[in-house]
Amino acid sequence: MAEAGRAVGSPAAARRPVPPRAPAGRGRAVQVSVIVPVHNSECWLDECLKSVWEQDFKETMELSIFNDASKDGSAEIIEKWKIKLEDAGVPVIIGSNDSSQPRGVGFAKNQAVIQSSGTYLCFLDSDDVMMPQRVRLQHEAAIQHPNSIIGCQVRREPLESTERYTRWINNLTEEQLLTQVFTSHGPTVIMPTWFCSREWFFHVGKFNEGGKGVPEDLLFFYKHIQKGGEVFRVNHCLLLYRYHPQAATHSILEGTIWNHRVRFLEDRVLSSWTSFTIWNAGKQGKKLYRSLSPANRKKVAAFCDVDEKKITKGFYTYEESEERPKPKIPICHFRDATPPFIICVKLDLTGGAFETNLNTLNLKEGMDYYHFN
Repeated sequence: MAEAGRAVGSPAAARRPVPPRAPAGRGRAVQVSVIVPVHNSECWLDECLKSVWEQDFKETMELSIFNDASKDGSAEIIEKWKIKLEDAGVPVIIGSNDSSQPRGVGFAKNQAVIQSSGTYLCFLDSDDVMMPQRVRLQHEAAIQHPNSIIGCQVRREPLESTERYTRWINNLTEEQLLTQVFTSHGPTVIMPTWFCSREWFFHVGKFNEGGKGVPEDLLFFYKHIQKGGEVFRVNHCLLLYRYHPQAATHSILEGTIWNHRVRFLEDRVLSSWTSFTIWNAGKQGKKLYRSLSPANRKKVAAFCDVDEKKITKGFYTYEESEERPKPKIPICHFRDATPPFIICVKLDLTGGAFETNLNTLNLKEGMDYYHFN
């Protein structure tokens, strides 16, 4: 992995001179708007906005920040950084929801985009920290990939939190950025790293504004894919990505995300398959089977597994079915199963045993199988 750059809090970072930047305004089009939604973010906001100030991007850049009914000291921190950023040639646009209730992350991000004017949008969560080269490197990539969401590699803070997830984010291949969009991990480039053109953002159609409990980034990502959008990752660590209990991610119900994922899988993959095998005769595989539409349930030729006990059982009876006789789906060893597969086995959890089994079949991801783990 490329070097992550210096931590923003380090003494060297504090001494780093701000590079001269082309001034915005006076008829000059803004190249990049950094989009920051804020809600009660005083713990992290200083570091976050400092990282905007420390960008080494030489072209025109603005900060568009939307304060969504914060009750803490966020507004004062924003005002302090407005002065510093504008002194450094970065205009700051501030919007706010002054009611007692926040409208949610989707609304705040949309408002920050609407009030901004950059040709490109660089999304940043108020609890994260950009490395100084982030805007420059993602801007270069976005010019080359106009219909893409551009992401980057990340460093997790604290380092030991969500290690599997972080490895997945940073190590997906170029092809897997499009084939692994159905997993429980969500978007293959994570929302706080997104960078895209304004034109493409409005072509996809803004974030869902349903508020708390709505996976607005996942729904936007799915719409992006459905409209033919590409996914590209800059292979440098350009973001310090914080994990903490207050993060908005934790307010979304697992069942909500599961239902969206199943519908997306049915729409993008199963609609063109006449039959398939579910790899996992355990809880997750059966849950997927029960969640499918009746038409797609009929396409399940078998479950496959490595567990001899499940294989010896011979079949799974769908007890909730109103059909008579009740559907009985065969269970076989994975070596005896017929592709294509929908795989409901978690990656990176079995010390490589599952991955080894899969590799012995010489199948092509995105054609012979998809992960839905």
